[in-house]
Amino acid sequence: MDPKVMADTMWTLVTAMLVFFMNLGFACVETGFCRVKNSTNILSKNFIVFAVSTIGFWVLGYGLMFGNGTPFLGTEGLLLLGGADNSPATGEAYKGVYASLNWTGVPLLAKFFFQLVFCGTAATIVSGCVAERIKYFSFIAFSFVITMLIYPIIGHWIWGGGWLAGKGFLDFAGSTQVHSIGGWAGLAGILALGPRYGKYNKDGSANPIPGHNLSLGLIGCFVLWLGWFGFNPGSTMAADVEAISRICITTNTAAAAAMLSATVLSTMLLGKPDLGMTINGCLAGLVAITAPCAFVSVMSSAIIGVIAGVLVVLAVIGFDKVKVDDPVGALAVHLCNGVFGTLCVGLFAESQWTPGQAAGLFFGGGLKQLMIQLQGIGAVALFAFLTSYAAWWLLKVTMGIRVSIQEEIEGLDIGEHGQTTYPEFVTRKPAYSYVRIAERIAEGGDDEKNRSHYSTKVEDVRRALGKAGYPGMTVSEVEGHGKQKGVTQQWRGESYRVDLLPKAKLDLVVSDGDAERIIQTIASSAKTGAVGDGKIFVSDVRDVYRIRTGERGEGAL
Repeated sequence: MDPKVMADTMWTLVTAMLVFFMNLGFACVETGFCRVKNSTNILSKNFIVFAVSTIGFWVLGYGLMFGNGTPFLGTEGLLLLGGADNSPATGEAYKGVYASLNWTGVPLLAKFFFQLVFCGTAATIVSGCVAERIKYFSFIAFSFVITMLIYPIIGHWIWGGGWLAGKGFLDFAGSTQVHSIGGWAGLAGILALGPRYGKYNKDGSANPIPGHNLSLGLIGCFVLWLGWFGFNPGSTMAADVEAISRICITTNTAAAAAMLSATVLSTMLLGKPDLGMTINGCLAGLVAITAPCAFVSVMSSAIIGVIAGVLVVLAVIGFDKVKVDDPVGALAVHLCNGVFGTLCVGLFAESQWTPGQAAGLFFGGGLKQLMIQLQGIGAVALFAFLTSYAAWWLLKVTMGIRVSIQEEIEGLDIGEHGQTTYPEFVTRKPAYSYVRIAERIAEGGDDEKNRSHYSTKVEDVRRALGKAGYPGMTVSEVEGHGKQKGVTQQWRGESYRVDLLPKAKLDLVVSDGDAERIIQTIASSAKTGAVGDGKIFVSDVRDVYRIRTGERGEGAL
């Protein structure tokens, strides 16, 4: 065996394993950035999506992407059973099924595994976009569509010797091929699903829905950052010591610069440094450098990173303003910076690293490469978004894509899986009443248009008391049960009950003359007619003392 082939194969497989490990990073980031009641569901999606990718890419995707055929799709080599294994390459003109990958000398199955983990990455990006309201099996069905059809067909255009490759389109490690495809598919899913309940108010303003575990999100970011040292340098598919060294440094520099610029800008706009923005800043820099990492200098990678960090902060805020509900910031990270990173090839590429092709605009190449990059971005956007939206629409009218109102309120962990991630703790359930929400939707008509306007009953009570002139109250989280008698969960096929459910306890001290009015205000604003509306207890308070002023009795209220 040729020592170079051995070294190249080992390098390709090890870096592929690093990219595979990124699945854990995506699972951690998405779970940490979402609510605890949906954590099992998000972990499940990120886990099973690689199984879907493996089968889908093996059955159909790899052949469509790298098989001989037309400039638009491969038609040979399905199931990896047809055609000759033309590796290792010897520099001859190959006519076999897998000729589009014969620039690398590694064995066929090493090529397949490396390309498979990239396909899986694109599919898992969609999970974050549609988090907290997608049906589990509908997500699995869409994952088959993207891994068997959408990703491979575009991949044939870019990496499989198709028409975009023929025009000179450059995307070294996948800013467009991986991240933008995942972003366009995720955007189509967001538009097909609509926003989460309670995300937007009637006036268009957004309600923050914080994630439950930033520690998990940060761990995920570190895992992804590590994985990117397989993602970008590994795309050489050869142990080229000069190239992989430089690509490691451009990758790392862009991530670092983006983290800093995202932190500074988020502090300027939000008042304090936001860890979530810093995490997404790091990921934005990594996405943006993915296409140009092999074609740019370290200085250029730093500039790309700074811009990516600014872009991701503005995009996260901007998507909220136009009511595009992206729970984890996946569109801002992968779609916006995937597009930006692809453009950066046409701006920052240097001829010493792009032999036979034009340099970028800033390095004497004029507009030629930039126009090619723009054409590729537009073609991928059109195909990926339209085919994804068609797939989401078809799933919507057949098996449905969104969980019920009750399920979304109570959490997808219970509704979709019948189990919670943290069973030893009583997870906090929002004080929604799905019965009342269903009534409001019935009164308002279209579920899609009205689903985002519903607030918790605690908030309804607070607003009603404010209008009644009594804004003061104390809210405590307590545990208990009445007629509900708890909920049933399961673990490894065995059922068990959680008897004590999370509840909200409101304490108000009012004067005797206001008591009845306050009671009626609470009752009318909290009542839904469903079990669990709660009770009002009235008891005497002997005295009250205001510490600041020394007042006592009703004057202290």
